[in-house]
Amino acid sequence: MSNDIRTAVYDLGRAFEAFKEANDQRLKEIERRGSADPLTDMKVNRLNAEVTRAIDAADAAKRRVDLIETAMSRAPQSKGGDDWAEAEQFMLERKGSIPGDFGVDAYRQYKSAFRGYIRKNNAGGGVEEIKALSAGSDPDGGFAVTPDMSGRIAALVRETSPLRQVANVVTIGTDALEGINDLNEATSGWVGETDSRTETDAPKIGEYRIPVHEQYAEPRATQKLLDDAMFDIEGWLAGKIAERLSRMENEAFVTGNGIRKPRGFLTYASGTPSASGFSVIEQVATGASGAFDSTDPGDALISLVYSLKSVYREKAVFMMRRSVLAEVRKLKDSQGNYLWQPDFQQKQSGTLLGFDVLEAEDMPAIGADSLSIAFGDFSAGYQIVDRQGIRVLRDSFTAKPYVKFYTTKRVGGDVVNFEAIKLLKFAAS
Repeated sequence: MSNDIRTAVYDLGRAFEAFKEANDQRLKEIERRGSADPLTDMKVNRLNAEVTRAIDAADAAKRRVDLIETAMSRAPQSKGGDDWAEAEQFMLERKGSIPGDFGVDAYRQYKSAFRGYIRKNNAGGGVEEIKALSAGSDPDGGFAVTPDMSGRIAALVRETSPLRQVANVVTIGTDALEGINDLNEATSGWVGETDSRTETDAPKIGEYRIPVHEQYAEPRATQKLLDDAMFDIEGWLAGKIAERLSRMENEAFVTGNGIRKPRGFLTYASGTPSASGFSVIEQVATGASGAFDSTDPGDALISLVYSLKSVYREKAVFMMRRSVLAEVRKLKDSQGNYLWQPDFQQKQSGTLLGFDVLEAEDMPAIGADSLSIAFGDFSAGYQIVDRQGIRVLRDSFTAKPYVKFYTTKRVGGDVVNFEAIKLLKFAAS
C-alpha cells in the first residue's frame, strides 16, 4: 500500500473516532435532557462531513494506484519512448475507463478516426448532449476557441446511482428479454409400502418480459467550433453524453415508471412475494413517521437485514443516498457499538451491519413514508438489458452551419426476483 493510501486510511480512522466521540456526547445529552445542544449537533454534522471527505480521499488514493497499475499493464512491454508515455498519460486522463483492452497503436487509430468524424465527418465514434454551440458566443462555446488553453474545464459534478455495479446486466440482439420465474415446487408425501398413491401437483412457472427503451440526444455545434477548438473536444463530448445517458438510466432503474423507460424497484406495491402474488416488494417500517424510532433506531435495520432470506444475504448490499447515510452513521446497537464502520479496504461508503453500502442519489431523502433505504441481492433481483451501445449519426446538412450529432442508446430494466430486494419505509407501520 502506497504512502498516499496509508495516510488516507489513517485520516479516515482519526476522523471516524472524532465523529464517534462527538456523537456519543450528543446521545448522552438527548438521554439526559431530551434534546442535544445545537452546538453539539453542529459539531457532529461537521465531523460527519469530515468522515465523508476522508472516505473520498482514501478512495481517490486507491484509484490513483489502480490507474498507474492499469497503465503499466496496458503499455508496451519495453518501457520508455513515446508509446509508453502516451499509454500511461491516456490511462491517467481517462481514469482507467476505456472500452476493451487494446494497445497504443489501436488507440491512436481510434483517436484519429474519432477526431476526423467529429470535425470532418470521416469516421465513427460516440458523443454527448450539449446545447447548440457557437464560436461567436462565449457561454455557448466561444470560450473553447482560443489560441492557448492554459486552464481547465470546470465541471459540475452530478451524482447518480451505481446500480450497474450490483445488478445483473445482459446484452441481447432483439427488442426484449424474456425469462421464466420458478414460483413454486412439486408436492409430495409419505406413504407406506402398500398404500395407494394419489396424483401430486406439478410445479408452476411464470414468465417475465423486459423490453428495451431508447434514449436519445441531439447536440449540435458549428463547424467552425469543431475546426478551431483548442481543447480535447472528443473527450468532452463523449464524456458528457455518456454521463448524461448514464444518469438518465440510473434514475429509471430506481424510480422509472416503465413507460418508454426502465421500471424502477421503488415503484412496486408493498407485500410479501408469493406464488400467487409475486410482483410485490416487502417493506419494513422504522417505527416512526419520517424518522428512525427514537428508542431503538437500529432495530429497523436489523429487521430489514433478516427479512431477506439467507440465500440472498451473501451478495446483499445496502443502497441509500448520501444524506441518509449521514444519519445512519449516527446509529448504535444496544451494546453501544456503531452500526456503520469505515472499510479500510477502501470500499468508499463503508459497511453497515457488515454489508457494503452503495451511495445512490436517486434514492429518496428521509421523509414521511419514504422508501429511503434498500437492501438486497440486486444481481438476483434486478435485471438490466442492453440492446446496443451508444450510436452516433453525424448530420452536417439539415441545420447548416451547425453539425448535429444524433445519439441513441437502447436499454431496459426491471425487477425479476421480488424476494431478493427489501425496502425500509420511514413510517410508524
